[in-house]
Amino acid sequence: MYRPALLGRPMPQPSPRAVDLLLVAAAVADSWISVHDSAWPDVLLAGLACAALLVRRRWPVAVFVLTMPAALTSYVLLAPLIALFTLAERYRNRPALAACAVLFGVSSAVSLPVESFGDPSAAATSGFFITAPTVLITAGYLIALAAAPVILGQLVQTRRDLAKRLADLQEAQEHQRELHAQTVLARERAQLAREMHDVVSHQVSLIAVHAGALQVTTSDPAAKDAGRTIRTLSVTTLDELRHMVTLLRASGGNSAELAPQPTLAEFAQLIANSGIDVRVEGEPPEDASAPVQRTVYRIIQEALTNIRKHAPGASTVIDIHCSGRGLDITVTNTAPTRIGLALPSSQQGLVGLRERAELLGGTFTSGPTPDGGYTLHVHLPDRTG
Repeated sequence: MYRPALLGRPMPQPSPRAVDLLLVAAAVADSWISVHDSAWPDVLLAGLACAALLVRRRWPVAVFVLTMPAALTSYVLLAPLIALFTLAERYRNRPALAACAVLFGVSSAVSLPVESFGDPSAAATSGFFITAPTVLITAGYLIALAAAPVILGQLVQTRRDLAKRLADLQEAQEHQRELHAQTVLARERAQLAREMHDVVSHQVSLIAVHAGALQVTTSDPAAKDAGRTIRTLSVTTLDELRHMVTLLRASGGNSAELAPQPTLAEFAQLIANSGIDVRVEGEPPEDASAPVQRTVYRIIQEALTNIRKHAPGASTVIDIHCSGRGLDITVTNTAPTRIGLALPSSQQGLVGLRERAELLGGTFTSGPTPDGGYTLHVHLPDRTG
């Protein structure tokens, strides 16, 4: 149990200051090997190159320039290599980096004891002997030596850029997931608003209509008071429901239907419970898909609800016509024959019907008729879904 816990922990990273001190110590050791028996100017230049490494992150160009005299006068390698690596890690100007690499290679070549070239006897005094066959090897070594810190620095820079880009991509994906979740939530809110209006508003409207009828027709004072109370509560409920539906719909959109949903098998019961003089022309399609059946049911339900609320006493014709073009539903009512009870209305039902029709690729139109009635028409292009 203990070992996996250790493996799961991130590895501790050394601080930049500790890394700088370690590199300076390595550079001092390299410089001491190269200049410990040299003249004091060479020792001073080597010490300046090592000390400059302490600020290599802040002024990489200046540090690289300060290490060049040591590389030029004596065979000091590590300090210029570290400076060149830092420069390549922090700058993107590749031609300038190539020039710095060439400068470092030339400085390293100058510091070699080239006076011993072709003279074996010079090896006794210089300790270094260059023959003609080793010229190409030495040149290749210097090129590799100068190119290595530049390539390594560019690789570190690229890795850092990729890590930053990956972090940005992860942040963008997280933001995209949040937006998707908000979109799904908004659609669910809109769907919930539509279902609340279609189901709850329909039932509460029935309660309000029957309570108003009871209040008007009964002669019993207690029944009148009960009808008035029920109607008042129903009106208040409808008003609060209207505000709630508006808030839910504010950030919503089209979505899939919620379950359970009615089917056309309940169509006859819907007409019977409406309390309205209804004549049905045509038959609902028996082979319609579930989304089409729900849409037809909700269209007729909302139309009957609006007629009860706004056109009491009106007669209604429901025309359902199936053809090769699809399914057409028209609900038309005459003008009201008596004064209706004022009930809250926010036109949300018509908005919901338009959304339902558009979900199936259909169209929705509605408006008053010349004789004072009202009609709505829905066309669904594919009655079988």
